[in-house]
Amino acid sequence: MATTKTNFAFELLLLLTLATLWGASYTFIKIGVETIPPITLIAARTLIAGAILLAVIGWRGLSLPRDAATWRRFVLQACLNSVFPFTMIAWAERTIDAGVAAILNSTTPIFAFLLTALITRHEPSTARRFLGVVAGLTGTTLIIGFEALRGVCEQLVPQIAIVIATICYAGAAIFGKSFKDLDPIIPAAGSLISGAILLIPASLIIDQPWTLTPSPQSLIALLCLSAFSTALAFAIYFRLIQTLGSVGATAQAYVRVPVGVAIGVLFLGETLSSTVWGGLVCIILGVAAMTIPARRILPAALVKG
Repeated sequence: MATTKTNFAFELLLLLTLATLWGASYTFIKIGVETIPPITLIAARTLIAGAILLAVIGWRGLSLPRDAATWRRFVLQACLNSVFPFTMIAWAERTIDAGVAAILNSTTPIFAFLLTALITRHEPSTARRFLGVVAGLTGTTLIIGFEALRGVCEQLVPQIAIVIATICYAGAAIFGKSFKDLDPIIPAAGSLISGAILLIPASLIIDQPWTLTPSPQSLIALLCLSAFSTALAFAIYFRLIQTLGSVGATAQAYVRVPVGVAIGVLFLGETLSSTVWGGLVCIILGVAAMTIPARRILPAALVKG
């Protein structure tokens, strides 16, 4: 029992670390897209992060799978977890604040729960989780809906893009459980490398990166985004999917929100409207309500692992 409690505490520490790494990513992205186009930023992000993880794999004496079936899974995971959501978030942050992006993107557990309840049904559904879904979706509607009523179209479309990216993340969390037979760093590296292979041609054709003149701040943000908020974060993320489950692994979202908002306020001088603050409260309560029941089953899950 003591070993189980120790393991559980370690997994929670990793969850908090992941929340911090991903909370900071919104500010890194905001600074990056100031002088680097979204597709090129994300192509570089996935390439650098994938290269870092490849180096770690070699240092640990591991190797990537060579069968086509596994790489097809890596490509699908890349589309769900990096290619589409990373690019949509980067594009959206050219016009919306990093804090708002962090809040909307925190609804990943809500959509993960909806997908598991409606499609895969591999994790338990409870009344408390349904109430969490209602609260979370209410918060999302509060943020996006008021922008629509005010006619702020330049904000509305990017916000919807963030929500679509969030649904992709939810699908990635569920599909990521299919890699439970691999060391967590393997699918992390495989999906990032696959993402880079898909994005680099698009970057070369659309952005022509050799013509760009990125600022030093954007380059530093890109390196931090790649090394810490992607390479390290992905390795932790795939481990947590195996130990905490898809909904449990996305529970860092309600910790990620205050981190992301605080960094945006402190370093970018952002401010949130009263409506956004209201939506933030609803989303945090919703995600927290969904993860509370999981505490009763996590230790058992860890014993199995």
